[in-house]
Amino acid sequence: MAEHLKIIAIEKETHDVLHITTEKPENIKYHAGQAADISINKPKWENELRAFTFTSLPTDKQLEFTIKTYPQHNGVTNQLLTLKTGDTLLLHGVFGTIAYKGEGLFIAGGAGITPFIAIFKQLERDGKVGDNKLLFANKTHADIIQEKRYKALLGKNFINILSEEKLEGFEYGYISEGLLKQHLNATGYVYLCGPEPMMNAVEKQISNLGIKKEQVVKEVF
Repeated sequence: MAEHLKIIAIEKETHDVLHITTEKPENIKYHAGQAADISINKPKWENELRAFTFTSLPTDKQLEFTIKTYPQHNGVTNQLLTLKTGDTLLLHGVFGTIAYKGEGLFIAGGAGITPFIAIFKQLERDGKVGDNKLLFANKTHADIIQEKRYKALLGKNFINILSEEKLEGFEYGYISEGLLKQHLNATGYVYLCGPEPMMNAVEKQISNLGIKKEQVVKEVF
């Protein structure tokens, strides 16, 4: 039985990313980094499930989701752009294997940042940000989600790489072994989330750099 999530607020976080806040049913349990299968409570859309990550914390009084939209696909995320306060989403189940295990390097591609939003919120709340690093790959500067927040939170430990724009202070191109070598801690964890081709490439690169499989935390599909 799906849970009804009434929308409290819906706003644009970037040019194509929505931040949605909903009411929180009492029996919802999840940990930072997990996601849920969500659909829209509208005719023809109730059974169109998509996985969206919780970007609120389990102890928060409401649920939050940070969702990249793809209007050109004319699918679920395009429908989200038509929603307003008072509309409802349907939550069908919680899942996800990404969870914080200890200090390391977080590597995100685009919307792959979403599991890490909640994890960094939890670390900040607990005073345990420590020497964690975030390497964030995007196409352009305009695609960076919560840039100001992570600059303030992580300082030099927030590293950005852009594949379609050359800007001062930003790495350019794609994630490489050379870039990873600069920021990896041989004994730390590597948290990985992004498009499958990126994840496959990064896994090969970190393996070449001596990172063992048990040090890698990623979403298993």
